[in-house]
Amino acid sequence: MPNIKPISDLRNYTEVLKEVDTESRVYLTRNGHGEYGILTMSEIDELDRYRAAYTLFSKLQNAEERAAKEGWTDADTLAGELGVSNV
Repeated sequence: MPNIKPISDLRNYTEVLKEVDTESRVYLTRNGHGEYGILTMSEIDELDRYRAAYTLFSKLQNAEERAAKEGWTDADTLAGELGVSNV
């Protein structure tokens, strides 16, 4: 169940932070409306991993769609365009 508190409770932030864990996030309200959420560092790391994976998959999907339209490039052509020798 979400733990919802007014932002004014941050005056005693140590008590608020004691209530934060992965199963019980703390949400802060301002003037009765949701404004902030407090996450643990492990949750932030997990969100960063999801964001990185999403970005990678989006770019791969775009590249695959472009290759399907324009055609694929073989390794020798790519090496020539990059100016490297294909070993």
